[in-house]
Amino acid sequence: MISARARLLLPLALSARAATPLPFRIRQETPLQHAGPDFCWFHPRVAAIPKAGKNGHPRVVMTLCQHLDADDHYSGLWYMYTDDLGVTWKGPFEVKHLAAQPEPGGLHSSVHDVTPGWHPHTRKLIAIGGRTFYNAQGKHISGDINKGGTAYATYDPKTDHWQPWSPLEFPNQPMFANCRSSCSQFLTKPDGSLLVPVYYQKVGTPYWAVTVLACTFDGTRLQYVRHGTLLEDNTKRGLAEPSIAFHRNRYYLTIRHDDRAYVATSPDGLTYEPMKPWRFDDGADLGSVNTQQHWVTHSKGLFLAYTSLRDDNRKLARGRAPLYIAQIDPEKLHVLRATEKILIPNRGLLLGNFGAAEISTSESWVTDAEFLWYSHGYKPTPQGGNGSVWVARVQWL
Repeated sequence: MISARARLLLPLALSARAATPLPFRIRQETPLQHAGPDFCWFHPRVAAIPKAGKNGHPRVVMTLCQHLDADDHYSGLWYMYTDDLGVTWKGPFEVKHLAAQPEPGGLHSSVHDVTPGWHPHTRKLIAIGGRTFYNAQGKHISGDINKGGTAYATYDPKTDHWQPWSPLEFPNQPMFANCRSSCSQFLTKPDGSLLVPVYYQKVGTPYWAVTVLACTFDGTRLQYVRHGTLLEDNTKRGLAEPSIAFHRNRYYLTIRHDDRAYVATSPDGLTYEPMKPWRFDDGADLGSVNTQQHWVTHSKGLFLAYTSLRDDNRKLARGRAPLYIAQIDPEKLHVLRATEKILIPNRGLLLGNFGAAEISTSESWVTDAEFLWYSHGYKPTPQGGNGSVWVARVQWL
């Protein structure tokens, strides 16, 4: 029987154990690179399909898109994959029926900001992203016309085939007119249901807010069931690009804002406590300015990947390189500065549109692409930036 004193000390013991640094090393690879005025690779994200590769390895599928001729103008889906943990890659392949498509009134749209994830219950890979509408010049106008949405497609590793995009259907409510899951890590629960973070434009305002959807998936159809707490910050543009993680019986949400990053926690993945700004354990702000963050998970620790504006990277917009990783204290909700390491170096080009995924119990991958665009004359930088797609392999020791 646990004594009364032991019961009082148990939360402190759990907190201390949770904050114990977990050792890891980083191995960096660049499986793809392009430097030219036609496009640069963008939004690379991976998901592992267990035992679908060679010699018992997973097949790791990377989804990505092309950044085209205007700011935030994206192609449809491309993908590549490796069956030997990155020794060799096949692709990238363009999926024609997942490409950009014409829309009425001279507009066109594409689904991008895609995050893939393996759904073990149906043995399908599901890719979820946001649909954006553009004018003829490639300017994104979804916010102007209050029209956008969330779309998904599935991939069958047995046939190496993708199904077409399908819209995620929402209730007929104003908050869902322009509601998107973009650049967001989602979760599959043990019962096969999904928790999908989204952000939506508050009608008649410039502000975006965040919530998490409970969804079902039968291998073909992703279906909305309900949504959770509405999280808001009515400053600048509001909140965007939330990502969710599960660690030790609690859910964690990290959220982008123009000025800072936020974190919120939940016992069930839907009902969230008030947000708090991300800070280091010394009290300093994390410095993630107008850029997404993502989770790197391990059974013994929870990690955050992020950018951070500092004195040595202020020449880059929003301090968007290098890309960092550090362990967090899941009780105190701060970042342990002493555990911070560089995932992807600063080579004079922006990073920050990235993904993170568990590949096996021994490693996770963080993927990003250097933003080589017109502002750099499409030329490599003196620091070596050349439009590479990076895989930073976090290997647990």
